[in-house]
Amino acid sequence: MSDIIDEHAKETIEHHGHRNRAIAVMIAALAAGLALTEMGEKQAQNAYLTHHIAVSDDYAFYQAKNARATVWQIEGNILKNLPNATEAGPQSEINRAKDQETRLRDEPGGDGMKQLAEKAKHQEELRDHALHQYHLYEYSVGALQISIVLASVAVVTGVMPLAWAAGAIGAMAAAFGLYVALI
Repeated sequence: MSDIIDEHAKETIEHHGHRNRAIAVMIAALAAGLALTEMGEKQAQNAYLTHHIAVSDDYAFYQAKNARATVWQIEGNILKNLPNATEAGPQSEINRAKDQETRLRDEPGGDGMKQLAEKAKHQEELRDHALHQYHLYEYSVGALQISIVLASVAVVTGVMPLAWAAGAIGAMAAAFGLYVALI
């Protein structure tokens, strides 16, 4: 009788050992997917911060240009109101002030206010996309973490539906993480 029990125990241990090894391999694959997804999440976070700083810089430069353009505009207006404004000297200064103001507001091929505003809008779009990606990566990371926990519980409890659920959730989360990387 004890030989039968010993043999049954050995078969049970061998059976569970094989199953647990398979689940352990799945956990390793899920952990690798989690590591890659977290790398993507960090990259998206860094891209967000980089573009956010660029937006801030562009708008600060825009404001500085606006202040300078306004000073040139005011100078031109003051010069126009001088009693001798129609004479050549003041007229050339009025034109110079107007030209400087125009150049600061719009300088094709340069960095006028119009060009800075366009550049800032583009950086905003890139920043918002990176933030969206970051949040999507968070979903994938959370699902992969849950799948690892479920697989670990399956090893301890021997409840195989937990292992199947872990595999399914992990596969969907990894596929979603790959999708996020490609958008």
